[in-house]
Amino acid sequence: MISTLTRSTLLLVLAGASGAAAQTTPLTLQGAVTRALASGKDITTARANLQKAQATVRAAHADPTSPITTLTQADQDAAAQAATLDATKLSVLQTVLTQYVNAYETAQKVALSNMQVALDDRQLKIAQARLAAKVATALDVSRAQNTLNTDRQDLLNAQAQLPVLEAGLARSLNLPANTDLTLSAPPAPPKLSVALAALQSGLDKRLPTLVQASNGAAFAALQVKLADNDYTPTRTLDDARTAAQNAQRSVDDAGRASLTQVRDAYRAAQDAQERVGLAGETLANAQTSLGNAQAKLRAGTAAAVEVQAAQVQAQQGVLGVTQAQDGVWKALAALSAASGMDVTGLLK
Repeated sequence: MISTLTRSTLLLVLAGASGAAAQTTPLTLQGAVTRALASGKDITTARANLQKAQATVRAAHADPTSPITTLTQADQDAAAQAATLDATKLSVLQTVLTQYVNAYETAQKVALSNMQVALDDRQLKIAQARLAAKVATALDVSRAQNTLNTDRQDLLNAQAQLPVLEAGLARSLNLPANTDLTLSAPPAPPKLSVALAALQSGLDKRLPTLVQASNGAAFAALQVKLADNDYTPTRTLDDARTAAQNAQRSVDDAGRASLTQVRDAYRAAQDAQERVGLAGETLANAQTSLGNAQAKLRAGTAAAVEVQAAQVQAQQGVLGVTQAQDGVWKALAALSAASGMDVTGLLK
C-alpha cells in the first residue's frame, strides 16, 4: 500500500509534469509575423509614443497662445513617431522572419543529418566487411569511422541548436517558454517587382533617421527666419545660419548613406533570387541521379548503398532550395527595413 506521504509526493510530481508539458503551437510564416506585429513589445511602445505625440499636437494647436516653435516641434515629433512606428514594424518583421526560417532550416538539417549518419554507418559496416575479406585496409575503416563521427557531431549540433532557435522565436511572439513550435514550410518568396528608384524615392519621409534629420534642418531654417529682422542681434542670426548649414549637411550625408544602403540591399535581393534557380537545377540533377541509381538497382547493376547515397544527395538538394528561398526572404526583409517599404508582402 502506498503511504499518504508517498501518494501526496506522487501527485505533486504528476501535477508538475502536467504543468510543464509543452504546449504545441502550429505556425506559418505569415501567422508568426502577424502575431508579432499584433503583440510585440516594441510595436506597442512605438504605437503609444505616436498616440502621445498626436495628443500633444492636438493640444498645441488648440491653444491659441502656442508659439510657432512649439507648434512646429509638436508636428515634427508626431511625424517622427509615425515613421518610427512604421520602421519598428519592418524591424520586427525582419527579426521574426529570420528567426522563423533559421529554425525551419535547422529542423531540415536534423532530418538530413539523420540520413547522412545512417549512410555513414552503412558505409562503415561495408568497410569493415571488406577489411575482413582482405579487399580493404584498416585505413579505409578508420576513414569511414571518422566520417561517421564527424557527421554524428554535426547531427548533435543541429539538434542542440533547434530548441534554442525555437525559443528565440517564441520569445519574439510572446509565447510561453515551454511552447513546442510546429513550423510549416515557408512559402515561395515573391518576386522583387518594385524598381530601385521607387524604393529610393521618399526615404526622407519613411526612415526615422532621415525624418529626424529633415526635422532638424527645417527647425534650424525656422530659427534663421525668426532671427532675420532688425530687432534680433546679428550674432544670433549668424549662429542660426551656421546651425542651419550644419543641419542641412547632416541631411545630405544621411540621405546619401541611405541611398547606398538601399542600393546594396536591392542588389543582394536580386542575387538571392538568382540563386534559387541555381539551387533548383542542382536539385533536379540530384533527383535524376537518384532515379538512375534506382533503375540500376532494379537492373542488378548497382548496390543498395548507392541508392541510399543518391537519396542523401537528393535531400541535400531539397535543403539547398529551401536555403536559397529563405535567403530571398531574408534579403527582401533587409531591403524592406533599408527602404522603409515592405517588399515581402507579409506586412498586413
